[in-house]
Amino acid sequence: MFTTQEGKKVPSTVFHTRQGDKWIDITTDELFTNKTVVVFSLPGAFTPTCSSSHLPRYNELTPVFKKCGVDNVLCISVNDTFVMNAWQSEQHASNITFIPDGNGEFTKGMNMLVEKADLGFGPRSWRYSMLVRNGVIEKMFVEPNKPGDPFEVSDADTMLKYLAPDCKLQESIALMTKPGCPFCAKAKQMLQERGLQYEEIILGTDATTVSLRAITGRSTVPQVYIGGRHIGGSDDLEKYFAVHKQAETA
Repeated sequence: MFTTQEGKKVPSTVFHTRQGDKWIDITTDELFTNKTVVVFSLPGAFTPTCSSSHLPRYNELTPVFKKCGVDNVLCISVNDTFVMNAWQSEQHASNITFIPDGNGEFTKGMNMLVEKADLGFGPRSWRYSMLVRNGVIEKMFVEPNKPGDPFEVSDADTMLKYLAPDCKLQESIALMTKPGCPFCAKAKQMLQERGLQYEEIILGTDATTVSLRAITGRSTVPQVYIGGRHIGGSDDLEKYFAVHKQAETA
């Protein structure tokens, strides 16, 4: 049974990282002393739940965490630094600091080391998240001790709800674009001027016009989605903002 470590200091550990062509050792003191840090730990880089859900949402919400007083968001896994670096690059997760706990020393000190020899993984981390202030664990969300790999409470939204219960999240925004498209540039400028984060899907790199027609029923770009609703092109986006501005001032 995994027990909470709330009220305790994080284990003292040295993490061996590779930055460029140099080996850089990072200590827990450097990571946690005089800082407010969100940590999420998971079984392994490139694994399904970790790649599809756990990491991407933390990466998306890191700017929100920082507005709420968090200095850094760490992803810790019992993997070596080369694997963690490759995973960060593959996931485009530039908001997150990836920490390789290759020998499992930190994870063992957290009492979260589990044996996954049946999967050929060896010792790995149980899935959990925590809020650490000046090296002391304030809050932990530990996944229930169930078979498999439960993912119920260590997600980014649960952590944000604890940290800032009144925080109102921006609706997720995605837009499909093509390189060199002036209307796409106009749509992105409108979003940037309002300080809105968005994800850009570039046709020819991330998708093709086949996907554009299948999803939107249209063949022109940009196509903008906000909170699951299809807004349309740049003119439609401009009208959307005009309507919302009127509603706010009414």
